[in-house]
Amino acid sequence: MVDGDFIELITYAIEREKAAAKFYSRLQQMTTSKASKELLGSLEKMELAHAKVLGKFTHEDSTSEFIAPKIANLKISDYMTVPPPSDEMTFQEVLVLAMKREDASNKLYLALANEADDEKTKNLFLRLASEEAKHKNQLETIYDEEILSEN
Repeated sequence: MVDGDFIELITYAIEREKAAAKFYSRLQQMTTSKASKELLGSLEKMELAHAKVLGKFTHEDSTSEFIAPKIANLKISDYMTVPPPSDEMTFQEVLVLAMKREDASNKLYLALANEADDEKTKNLFLRLASEEAKHKNQLETIYDEEILSEN
């Protein structure tokens, strides 16, 4: 891969991570729930940390071998609809919105990995997809413990 192409892909990934952080920041301002604000603040920090790591990432850092860890998919959000962001969002709605967003990011990075023309770039996107899958799993676990266990 040409270094310019790799830089373009890294730049795109950084922009996605920063956009996700900004999204979670906006949601924090919209919700009045303390639990939602804390969760969203945590997600914002994770996305900014990913952007920072990606900013330091070079093509040489990428390996030609990446074995994605097994990450459980609880599939809790798979059949849920995305609630529109609003000032009156409940903690449950915030969780659903965040799960859906992380799932969409995971699918995007998997699709980009499938389109990659070299192993190093493919592995970069597989790593990013794995991180997004971890986030979704964390959110689904919270949903299971905090929402489903109450029913």
